[in-house]
Order: sequence, then C-alpha cells, then structure tokens
Amino acid sequence: MKDNLNIVIIQADLHWEDKQKNFEKFSGFLSNVKPNQDIVLLPEMFTTGFSMNPKHLAENADGKTLKWMQQAAKLNGFAIGGSIIIEENDNFYNRFFFVTPQGEIHQYDKRHLFRMGNENQIYTNGSERVIVEYCGWRIMLNICYDLRFPVWSRNTGDYDLLVNVANFPGSRRIVWNTLLSARAIENQCYVAAANRIGTDGMNISYTGDSQILNARGQVISQAPQNEETAIYATLSMSELKEFREKFPVLFDVDSFTINI
Repeated sequence: MKDNLNIVIIQADLHWEDKQKNFEKFSGFLSNVKPNQDIVLLPEMFTTGFSMNPKHLAENADGKTLKWMQQAAKLNGFAIGGSIIIEENDNFYNRFFFVTPQGEIHQYDKRHLFRMGNENQIYTNGSERVIVEYCGWRIMLNICYDLRFPVWSRNTGDYDLLVNVANFPGSRRIVWNTLLSARAIENQCYVAAANRIGTDGMNISYTGDSQILNARGQVISQAPQNEETAIYATLSMSELKEFREKFPVLFDVDSFTINI
C-alpha cells in the first residue's frame, strides 16, 4: 500500500468529434507528465467532447481508445482514467475506463444521464457503483452529472478517493465548485475532478476549474480557468486516516438502499 498517492489532472480543450487530434493532444500531455506519478485523469468523453452523435463515434469495448489507454499506461507507468463513448449490445454508454500499467481494466457506466442535454434519450445508464482498488487506495468512479446526486456517492467507509471526469459548463461554475467541496466533506474523502475548457460543437463553453480537494473540502491543487494545463497533488493516506479517527463522521452515516 502506498501512503502517498501522486495524482495528475489534465485540463484541456477538446477537438470536437475528432479522435485523432485528441489522441495527439493527450499523447503530448502524457509524455510531459512529471516522473513518479500514480494516476492521470482525463476529462469526460476526452476523445470526442460531450457528443450526442454516438452512432458515428462509438467504439467497441476493446476499440482504439482503450488500446491507446493501455499502451500509454504501460509506457508511462501510471494508471489512466477518463470516459469515452462505447457501443455494446446495441446500446450506447458513457463509460469511464480506469486502466493500470499492469493491464488491468476497470469500467463504470455513467449512472446519471444529463437529461437537459438529451443524454438520457441517447445513452443507456449504468446500474453499478464501481470502486477500484489501486496502490492500496479505494477509488470511486464518477462522471460529471453524477456529482449532483450525493446518495449515489455516499461513502459507507468503502472508499478513500472520489474521482469525477466531466464536461461541466462554465455557466454552472458555482455548482461545480460547491458540489466538489460538499462531496469531499460529507464523505470524508479526497476528491479529484477533471474538467475541460473551450467551446464545443454545441456552442457550450467550459472554463475548466479542474481541482483536487482534501477531506475537509479544501482545494489543494486547482487549474487556472480557461487554460490547458496539468495539475498535481500528493494525497496522504495517513493524514486521511488521522482525520477520520479524530472526527469519525462515517460511523454515523444513515443506512439506505439504492433502487435501480
């Protein structure tokens, strides 16, 4: 188990529905990541932008993007996480892949589909919470709109880090920043959130505000608005455990059942 987990978030403008250009962009970012990192997070639908055109963009589960992620993880020695458009059994999914350097593949299908953008009419939602164990850390996978639904992300003592990859518009910056802090505080966990910048093919603008927060809801690393960049943070398991022991909120959580 690693007491210190080194995490990187890449905040970038996405080329609208152009996978090759996005591969080139993120390959360049990955080649410049500082040494000894453990996890690199990319935005939601990082190869296409938040597109409602999956018929022409979807891949099979073992398609080009997943292979690219596997090769990049192995080459660079860190895990890579981000979501892409997948077609499976005649359904389309907004699927988060978390790929380790050892070749392990974890996946999570977005549970809460953004109906205001018609995502719920085009994609199929997931039905399983996914918590990945990596480097001794328990990591819950989230995608964008999931952030608004605290019951889904409720920590019952089963995870240490919540990661969210997003295309969260700049018009809702206050919502984004507030919810990230709230999820960290109420779940006594670290939160790492990767958002995009720029304007997409639907003329929606994004300011980024990618950030990493501690369990007190304090931002420990944040990307400047509207800037392509990589941000870094080192998370401490010993500090997290000490905080949880001194202020044991998780012993008092309510029991609940999620109806799928």
